[in-house]
Amino acid sequence: MMTNRLENKVALVFGAGSVGEGWGNGKAAAVAYAREGAKVMVVDLHGKAAEQTCQIILNENGVCSYRTANVTNSGDVQKVITDTIKEFGQIDILHNNVGLAQMGGIIDLPEEDWEKAINVNLKSVYLTMKCVLPHMVERKTGSIINISSLASIRFTGYPYPAYSAAKASVNHLTSVVALEYASYGIRVNAILPGLIDTPLIYKDIAGQYDSVEEMVAARNASCPMGRMGTAWDIAQASVFLASDEANFITGVCLPVDGGHSIRS
Repeated sequence: MMTNRLENKVALVFGAGSVGEGWGNGKAAAVAYAREGAKVMVVDLHGKAAEQTCQIILNENGVCSYRTANVTNSGDVQKVITDTIKEFGQIDILHNNVGLAQMGGIIDLPEEDWEKAINVNLKSVYLTMKCVLPHMVERKTGSIINISSLASIRFTGYPYPAYSAAKASVNHLTSVVALEYASYGIRVNAILPGLIDTPLIYKDIAGQYDSVEEMVAARNASCPMGRMGTAWDIAQASVFLASDEANFITGVCLPVDGGHSIRS
């Protein structure tokens, strides 16, 4: 049900496409923002994926535009932000969903793969915040939502130390920036998804199991609630943090994980 919690707001969503059929976290968040009344700029590395998300919003009579960008490239990021302000007049919500679960243990992982994981997962958040914060400071308002991971606070069983390290850094960066910019009316929070059933796991995680069926069963069994979450669980948490209902919440790293983070 639409409640217009984000009416008259503009959301800029990086990583708003999906790597396959179905709903990824960023795709669901972009659509959820639009359903709550926000104008949305959809951004993804892959133009077709960005266009598909944008078309869903337009088909539901929402207001949307899309761009392609590499979030590790400062020129790309700045152009998207400039385009968004030019088209929609402002940016109220910055949503950082881009992530890469780079597999490889600490000994076996090539140095270039380590650097790629750090750049995609961490540098991207640095660049988007660096470019959007001057605009938010000028307006003395804004909500930034960084999508981190359960892997940032505990070992999840997968061999991706670079991903875990980068996401842990996203958590601390979120806290630092939240405190630095609180007096400007800017809120900065992170969401830590647990085991979520999205197209990405079938691309990046399934290879860790003998079959897709084994992966799904194992991930469901690992969750205290007996099932994985969905992209909509992440999207609804994002809408709340972006809305005025959360106007006294900043610097929070919120697990959305069905209790996984507190299981011993």
